Amino acid sequence: MRLSKSLIPTLKETPAEAQIASHRLMLRAGMIRQMASGIYAWLPTGLRVLSKISQIVREEQDAIGAQELLMPTIQSADLWRESGRYDAYGKEMLRITDRHDRELLYGPTNEEMITAIVRDSTKSYRDLPQLAYHIQWKFRDEVRPRFGVLRGREFLMKDSYSFDLDYEGAVAVYKKTMLSYMRTFQRIGITAIPMRADTGQIGGDLSHEFHILAPTGESGVFYDAAFEAGDAIGVTDVDAFYDQVTTIYAATDEKHDTAVWDEIPEDRRREGRGIEVGQIFYFGKKYSEAMGFAVTGPDGQKIYPEMGSYGIGVSRLVGAIIEARHDEAGIIWPDAVAPFRAAILNLRQGDAVTDALCERLYAALGADALYDDREERAGAKFAEADLMGHPWQIIVGPRGAANGQVELKRRATGERFELSVEEALAKVQG
Repeated sequence: MRLSKSLIPTLKETPAEAQIASHRLMLRAGMIRQMASGIYAWLPTGLRVLSKISQIVREEQDAIGAQELLMPTIQSADLWRESGRYDAYGKEMLRITDRHDRELLYGPTNEEMITAIVRDSTKSYRDLPQLAYHIQWKFRDEVRPRFGVLRGREFLMKDSYSFDLDYEGAVAVYKKTMLSYMRTFQRIGITAIPMRADTGQIGGDLSHEFHILAPTGESGVFYDAAFEAGDAIGVTDVDAFYDQVTTIYAATDEKHDTAVWDEIPEDRRREGRGIEVGQIFYFGKKYSEAMGFAVTGPDGQKIYPEMGSYGIGVSRLVGAIIEARHDEAGIIWPDAVAPFRAAILNLRQGDAVTDALCERLYAALGADALYDDREERAGAKFAEADLMGHPWQIIVGPRGAANGQVELKRRATGERFELSVEEALAKVQG
C-alpha cells in the first residue's frame, strides 16, 4: 500500500476521550474511528490486524477438528426463552422488535442458536461428537463503554461449541481447546496466563480465563513464573499439558489465595496486571436439557449431550496486544499480526535513484509493505512509522541508494543495520 493513496488518517494530537494507551494509539495510528458510544469503524490497517488474528485463531481451531460456520448476529427471542435466559440475561442484551412485532435480539453469545442448529440436524448418538466455531460480531449494551475496543459494545469474537455423549468426552474437548488457545496466543506473540474463573451468565461448573500480561491491565494477576517458560507449540500429550497448566498457580486479585501463594518458591512468584482475552466453559446438559435436545443412544434411550463453549475476543485482542507492547513513540506489533511487516521510508521523494530503489523494495515485499511515498520531511516519516508500529523500517536515502545500501531498523529493539537491498529483504522476509 502506498501511504500517499491510503486511508490511514493518523492524528498528531490525542483525542480527549481516549483514556488508555491502546485507545489513544489506535485512534492516532488511524486504525479505528468511533461511530457511536462503544461502536467503532475499523479502517484498513485496523482491519488487517483483525484479519491476521482471525486467521491464526482459525488455523488453530481447524487443527483440533473444529468446523467453521457462520451464525447470524440477529437471533430469535424464542430460542432464549427455551433456555430460560431471555429474561435473566439483563440490560446488556439489545432487544429488538421487527415490523411484524416479532421479538429479536442482537446476539451477545450463541449457545442457544448453536444448540438449535445441532438439535435439528442430529438424532443419533452416531452423529456425535460435534465441535463447531465461527468468528462473528457480538453486541453487549455495556452501561459504561470505555477504553476503546477493550470495553466496547460491538466486538468481534471467536466462539466455539462442543457436543459430546458423556462427561469424559466433553472434558477431553475442553482440555484440547485450552491447548489450542495457548498455541494461538503464542503464535500471535503474547504471553497469556490461564486461571480458574466463574462461569457467569454462561453457566456450568468449570471455566478458565486467559489473561494477557500488560502494565495497564484491569486485573491484578498473581502467577507462577513457570508460565513464562511454557511452550505449547508441538505439544501432543494434551492430558499432561492440561495437568501441568492447571496445577501451576495463577489467580486474579479477586481470587488470590495467599496460603497457596506462600507455598510457591519466592524466586518464582510473579505479580502483574492482566487483560482478559478469552474464556472457556464446560456446562454439561444446561442447554441440551432446557431446549429438549436429546439423541437416541445405542440402547434406544435418550442421551442429552454434554456441552461446552469457548471464546476468544478477537477485537479485544487488538487493544490488549497494544497495551502489552507499546512505548512513548507508539505501537510495537508482533511480527505475526502487524498490519504491515515493513514500512519503506523514502527520504528523498523525487530523486530518481532513491525512487527506483524504493519501487524495487515495494515490488519485492508486495502486500507486506507500506510505502511512505509522501512529499514529507524525514522526521514526520520516522514518527509515523514508529507510531504505527511496523516491525521493520527500511530507510532509503540518496547517499545509501547510490551505493545500493539501505538502513534497516527493528522497531521492537531500536537496532539499526546498514545492509544491501538483498540483505535487508532477507531479514524482513525471514
